[in-house]
Order: sequence, then structure tokens, then C-alpha cells
Amino acid sequence: MWKKGWKRKTTDEDFDEAPHSRKFPKRDSDDGGVVDGITVCQISKNRKVSVRQWQGNVVVDIREFYAKDGKELPGKKGISLPMDQWKVLLEHVEEIDAAVQENM
Repeated sequence: MWKKGWKRKTTDEDFDEAPHSRKFPKRDSDDGGVVDGITVCQISKNRKVSVRQWQGNVVVDIREFYAKDGKELPGKKGISLPMDQWKVLLEHVEEIDAAVQENM
């Protein structure tokens, strides 16, 4: 039985097997990391908007990219909006724009 404050003693048997990774292997694609995607526009040097398929659904992807080994790869910073969220955003574009103008 484990008691609070006691440390478990490890043995060599605990380290015989490599830990199992829960991450899926990254797919290497020739189109800069966007699988089946269409780059709609480039917002800045490292940010792009693309429309692509993700797990069988169409998403609008706004993402930062980085360069590695001469390839442009998608970074962690970004958002993928499914169609229902994209439509809600489109419905509120004028309100968002008005709020931006008020805060400038």
C-alpha cells in the first residue's frame, strides 16, 4: 500500500519497455503541411488562411507557419473553424468590424 510522502522504489524492470506515445505520427506532405488544402490568402509573412479537409470535415484554418529544412510547415498557433463556427463568424463580421473601429 502506498503512503503519503513515500517514494516508489524503481527497478530496472520498470524501464525495460519504451513508453508508448499517444501522439500520431506526423504525415509528411509536399504542399507545406496543408493536406488537401487550398491557401486562400496570406495575412502576413508567417500567417495564412486556408480551407482544407480535417477528419472528413471542411474547416477554415487560420494558422502560423514556420520554415524547417526548406519546407514551410504549420505551427501550433492557429485555429481551425468548422463550417458551423465559420458561418457564425461570417454573420457577425459587421459587428466585429464596428467594434474594431470604435477601439482604434
